Amino acid sequence: MSRSIIRPVLLLATAGIALGAMAQSKPIAYPAKGQSAAQQQQDDGYCYSWAKSNTGIDPAAVSSAPPPPSGPAVGGGERVGGAARGAAGGAVIGAITGDAGKGAAVGAAAGTMVGGSRARQNQRNAQANAQANTQGAMSTYYRAYSACMEGRGYSIK
Repeated sequence: MSRSIIRPVLLLATAGIALGAMAQSKPIAYPAKGQSAAQQQQDDGYCYSWAKSNTGIDPAAVSSAPPPPSGPAVGGGERVGGAARGAAGGAVIGAITGDAGKGAAVGAAAGTMVGGSRARQNQRNAQANAQANTQGAMSTYYRAYSACMEGRGYSIK
């Protein structure tokens, strides 16, 4: 896949994740049985605790969890592995043409670039997985919270 195609696809995926996160906000509870504001606040606190204990998910901890690292893509040894594979392949091709050392050097440089590309892709995948896990956890928590509030006589939107 060429770079000109990859970037728009990544932008669309990022926008979709961002829209999903915005759509994933705390449900709004409306008093359906004439509950006072003080009663609603008390019920909200109870249902927060109930949903937290029943799901094992603390929304405050989920929202304040640090994002995965987003610095230069150097982890996992992808560049080193790519350089080693490139050098080996380049040495074989270089030996055929009469200069194994030059072939290995060219192969190592190309392998390093491919390894860096793999590292960046792995980093993007890790970020997308972390985002999906956060959304899933919050969805589970909000379903439990909504069930509790509905059980106490609120309409949930």
